[in-house]
Amino acid sequence: MPEQQQPMPDFSEQADGPPLIVQWSDDGPESQFRLGTREVDWHSHVRGQLMCVESGLVHVRTRQGSWILPPHRAGWLPPGQEHKVAISGAMSGWNVLLAPEACAGLPGQACVIGSSEVLVAMVRRAARWPQQAPLTVAQQRMMAVLLDELAEAPKEALHLPMPTDRRLLAVANAVLAQLDSQRTLQQWAQWGAMSARTLSRLFPAETGMSFAQWRTQAGLLHALERLAHGDAVADIAHSLGYATPSNFIAMFRRSLGASPGRYFKP
Repeated sequence: MPEQQQPMPDFSEQADGPPLIVQWSDDGPESQFRLGTREVDWHSHVRGQLMCVESGLVHVRTRQGSWILPPHRAGWLPPGQEHKVAISGAMSGWNVLLAPEACAGLPGQACVIGSSEVLVAMVRRAARWPQQAPLTVAQQRMMAVLLDELAEAPKEALHLPMPTDRRLLAVANAVLAQLDSQRTLQQWAQWGAMSARTLSRLFPAETGMSFAQWRTQAGLLHALERLAHGDAVADIAHSLGYATPSNFIAMFRRSLGASPGRYFKP
């Protein structure tokens, strides 16, 4: 009888072993961090996780909100962070797994950072290290530099925080279901059975954004997902209620520093 192939170890659940483990990933069946197009339901990891794709898009949801991870941006999840993941058309990328004690100086909440050339070069080198061997002194020094790079990396505005107040959450979910709606703040407040003043006051307190800023951010994340799937800019603009594509492009460039056509290019 042919030998049965042993399942690959799940390093994300390994509290011991090397404090830094790097997996270079693709959409192959033997990839340790499978990419492609797929969804992974709610779960968490013992180790902290930093993931980055070179194509496609990753959408990470936590109980506090959601993050969009375009190519060449790295998503950080601290140890024990419950999350679900949707991957769209990602053919290659990498995954860094850090033991809990190595995460002390890193953000305590999920976030998206830019993946600098220095960071990617160190990740590529670390991907060649034996995944179960203790780190050498030189490798420990490089890991310390990598951790410094992560701690100091600027965060990117690719997060949509969700409110927890029952009334605000109902309004937020309704907005997400009707991103092309032209309702004003006053009309949304009426829909949610509260005053406009209450909606204006509570939304920043719970999300860190005004209601208008939150709606714009929701539209941006929706646009990024559709751009990753190759949808036309004009169609995306229409789905978000913009009168013309140029108005949408101006908002996109103002928010993310590049036009929709340039954003996904390295």
